[in-house]
Amino acid sequence: MQTILELGEAVTARRRSLGLKQGEVAARAGLTQEALSRFERGKTAEFGSRKLLAVLAVLGMELQFTELGWSGSLDELRRERGGT
Repeated sequence: MQTILELGEAVTARRRSLGLKQGEVAARAGLTQEALSRFERGKTAEFGSRKLLAVLAVLGMELQFTELGWSGSLDELRRERGGT
């Protein structure tokens, strides 16, 4: 996952798979339902780490870090693939 929207979508999918409502998760994580809703829809520029970790704990999820290889710029990748 590389965007807040993708993270929000993953949280939404997990919450729904557990049969939980936004309000339930938000209350247990110490957030408002509106804050969780905005996060799940990718409508917030920032969602603090404490909030995120609280939501993930309620959902039985955790963060994992993966080292990514150097990907270069879009122009470099196009040149490498023989594109324009």
